[in-house]
Formats: sequence, structure tokens, C-alpha cells
Amino acid sequence: MHYRNLGSTELQVSEVSFGTWAIGGSWGKIDDKASLEGLAAAIDAGVNFFDTADVYGDGHSEELLAQATKGKEDQIYIATKFCRAGDIHNPATYAEASIRRFCEASLKRLQRDRIDLYQIHCPPTNVLRDGEVFGVLDKLQAEGKIRYYGVSVESVEEGLICLNYPNVKALQVIFNIFRQKPLDELLPRAKAQGVGILVRLPLASGLLTGKFTRDTRFAPDDHRSFNENGEQFNVGETFAGLGFAKGVELADQLTWIANGRGNMARAAIRWVLDHEEVTCAIPGFKNAAQVQDNLEALHVPSFTAEERRKLQSFYDHEVKPWIRGAY
Repeated sequence: MHYRNLGSTELQVSEVSFGTWAIGGSWGKIDDKASLEGLAAAIDAGVNFFDTADVYGDGHSEELLAQATKGKEDQIYIATKFCRAGDIHNPATYAEASIRRFCEASLKRLQRDRIDLYQIHCPPTNVLRDGEVFGVLDKLQAEGKIRYYGVSVESVEEGLICLNYPNVKALQVIFNIFRQKPLDELLPRAKAQGVGILVRLPLASGLLTGKFTRDTRFAPDDHRSFNENGEQFNVGETFAGLGFAKGVELADQLTWIANGRGNMARAAIRWVLDHEEVTCAIPGFKNAAQVQDNLEALHVPSFTAEERRKLQSFYDHEVKPWIRGAY
């Protein structure tokens, strides 16, 4: 396992870490036994960082992490998120009393005394501009309830706003071969300011595994079925903002990235890690086999400068015109 500093903090986290949305819910059928086996496999391989949220299965993924990391609380870092258990457009959701309730509930489910990284979970842009929420987080940090805090953002604009607040130590962004916009300004500025970058959806909701066809169908409780067009939350969270059929078509043009790298998924994660501004990629998983396959990205060849230019051109000319929503 390789480790990178989380921005200017003292935390060194595994380059490939894991998100737990899929084992909490909204990605189809879940199996707690398989989920716990996956968590154990990751930890055994040296993964020391997991990302979750209070709304993943209404706290279920936090409870699974508590089980998996029992007795290892000092060695395994956990990032969780808040605000979406309330009305994200209601100012009361970001009041001190509300945030304290969210925080205490997560601490209870995680069975921890402190959250390593507490993130605002994709709030409206105006909440970030207003900035009062950061004052509350400063209080929680001073009290020892949280070690550091950050923000999970939907767009480059929101990320740049967050960089105006000096105690924001991490940004969680959508960044993959189909979503390269953060490269232009956000990632360089974050690195210059010592802000860590957590990359969610490195596989674009599975499109970049190359396993889907136009006929692939998802379960009704899978967000890839019920949020393809942004019906429930930001469209960018599903297939990187691409329509499914178009995404499959584009992915079919990228099969070459797997040459010498085993498969497209490993290659896509490797591409993310090839950017030094990135702290870690946090793909999802449902079982130990998926964990182990994603970890193989650590051992495949990096992309050459020519390959990166080719993928940049592909994004600019073939992908970007089809991305929907603010990003």
C-alpha cells in the first residue's frame, strides 16, 4: 500500500481508500456479510481510510464501519458527512444545534469519540458562500469532536468557494476520465493551499469498468435507475452527469486504457492517482473481490504523457458536450 498526506494535516491515508455508499444502500441489493468481508479485506491490505455519510442506509454504513474497525480506531481513519439527513435548503439544518445532533448521532453509530474528517455533504452553494457553517465546525474541532473538516462539493465553483476558508482541510470531488474539469483550476489551487482531495466516483458509477451495455438494467432501489436524470439529487452523482446510453457509448471507445493494466476499472483508478494533487481515490464496493480488484490499480503502469493528452482531447471533444448539470 502507498500513502499520501491529507493536505497539510498529519494524516497519511491509503492512495486507494473506499467509499461506503454502496454497502449502505441505493446501489441495489446489499449483503452485510459480504460488506464486512470487503471491509476486512481492505484493512488487511493496508487501507486505513474510509468515507461514509449519515444518510448511507440511514446510518447503516457507519454502523458497519464501527464493526469492522472495532479496536483499530487509532489506526483506521473515518470520514463521514452531514446535512442531508435534514432539508438541505433550510437554514436551520446548518444551525449549531442541528449540526451537533448530526455529529453526535454519527459518533454514536461509529462508536467513536472523535470523527477524523467531518464533511458538509453537498450543500447548496449559498450555504458555502454564507460561511456560518464553518464557524460551527470550528467549535466542534476545538471541543475535540472532530479532528478536521472538509466539504463534499458538486462543482468546481463550490470547491473554489471552500478554499476561501482556511480551516477547510479536504475537498471531496467528482473526478474521473469523464469529469476532468477540476484539473484546470481547482486541483492546482487546492494543492497550493495544502487542501487534500478525495476523489469520489472514479469509475463514473461503473461506466468506466466497461462492463455495461445499452441493455444493462439496474434495480429500482439503485440510484443508477432512479437518478439517471437527476430526479432525486444532483445528476452528476450518477454516471458523471452523462445519460446512460451515451456513457456506455463513450466507455466503449476507451477499452484501450486496459491494455497492459488488466482491466478498465484498474486503469481508470490509476489515471486518477496519476495526478499528484489527489490524496486518494475512494471507489465503492460490495464485496471482497471488488475491493481486491480495485486495489490492483496500485500495481498497474501509470499513463504516459501521450496517453494523458489523448484522454484530455477525448474529454474535451467527445465527453464534455454531453455532461449535464453544474459541474
